[in-house]
Amino acid sequence: MSVLDQILETAREGRRHIILAEGEDPRIQEAARRAASQNLARITLLCDPARVGPIPGVEVIDPVRTPDLGRLAEAYFELRRHKGMTLEAARAEMARALPQAAMRVRLGLADGTVAGAVATTADTVRAALQIIGRAPGVRVVSSFFLMLGTERSSFKDGMIFSDCGLVIDPDAGELASIARSAAQSCRDLLGETPRVALLSFSTAGSAEHDSLQKIREAVALVRAEEPALEIDGEMQFDAAFEEAIRRKKAPQSPLTGRPNVFVFPNLAAGNIAYKIAQRLGGLDAIGPILQGLALPANDLSRGCSVDDVIAAIAVTAAQAGARVPA
Repeated sequence: MSVLDQILETAREGRRHIILAEGEDPRIQEAARRAASQNLARITLLCDPARVGPIPGVEVIDPVRTPDLGRLAEAYFELRRHKGMTLEAARAEMARALPQAAMRVRLGLADGTVAGAVATTADTVRAALQIIGRAPGVRVVSSFFLMLGTERSSFKDGMIFSDCGLVIDPDAGELASIARSAAQSCRDLLGETPRVALLSFSTAGSAEHDSLQKIREAVALVRAEEPALEIDGEMQFDAAFEEAIRRKKAPQSPLTGRPNVFVFPNLAAGNIAYKIAQRLGGLDAIGPILQGLALPANDLSRGCSVDDVIAAIAVTAAQAGARVPA
């Protein structure tokens, strides 16, 4: 069974409630129909019901006329009153689908939300940050791509690339937070014990540059916070990926096998790397997937396909299931 098939199966077993904030988009409607028919999740669309034909197994909520708008507005008012929010302004904000979806997740009325087919990444992430917020102990919300081996690639497993979509130039503390979040994403979605490599152009001190210091500090911070986590860096990709090379370049490395989590020093490196792996290496890239939030919310590309939306629904459902005690 492929990694994606495992995630789909996990979603089916949990059948979490996922809310899609952009219900008027035809891609979202088709993805909702297919996700419901495949029992991947309970699906709710936020939009004017008049703009959506009947979709078996899918609930449609009008964000403007929903009977619980007052409850949602009151919750938002309490959350943001320290910022000068008024109840009237809160009601107007909660009548918008994107923040309403996030608030429904916050209040436990849904397990996760997916948006971004129409909204920008900035708007999608802002709603999640303001309303859902960061998980305890997380310094920065970040993202990752789930990189999956295919028939076109020599690599057949799954791995985490982070951060490839959100944090432009993390400092040492933020990089440590990204590494810890990515390790948890590995546990949640791959079901594996994480082995984390922080990548750069140097391996174990083979070069010296100011940019390397934050990587070394980040590794030290993670080891102090999670001493049982397998992590090493700075490392070049070949030394991280190939154990024989790692033995030569970093013989003292604590990594016991090939890493399944690769953390990049900045957004430029991560974004370039995942696209090279996708276009030249033949890997499938699912994401960007948000990590570090208190509850699951995920962003789509505005050029997303129906299959992309279905994958995001499944991933969000799997993330939600991982947060529920057995």
